[in-house]
Amino acid sequence: MKLSCIILDDSSVQRMLINKLATMNPSLKLIGEFSNAFETKKFLSFNSVDLIFLDVEMPVLNGFDFLDTLKVKPQIIFITSKREYAIKAFDYDATDYIQKPINSERFTTAVQKAFNKQLLFKQEPEDNT
Repeated sequence: MKLSCIILDDSSVQRMLINKLATMNPSLKLIGEFSNAFETKKFLSFNSVDLIFLDVEMPVLNGFDFLDTLKVKPQIIFITSKREYAIKAFDYDATDYIQKPINSERFTTAVQKAFNKQLLFKQEPEDNT
């Protein structure tokens, strides 16, 4: 099983770094990367994903406001430079929170959390029957 994922970050440098880490991770299938919330929302209206790597501070619509617009919320791993967003991120039921600069070990740990959470989610209906 692989988690389908997308990246939403207004920084092209950060998107390249996350893309590299996601592409190297055997648990992930990167299916898109976006620089703004509007492009992402349009993509999500036609595609479903398991996981979003989400920046908080973006122009026009920040990461939290973007999540407020989604009817179906996939797992979220917030990636931001500001530590003070962490508590609010977990109010949004974040799977994890990575503080920039991103290191590969921390990224791998966050992905493993998301993978484990997805496995539990997939098993729940079977357990209830």
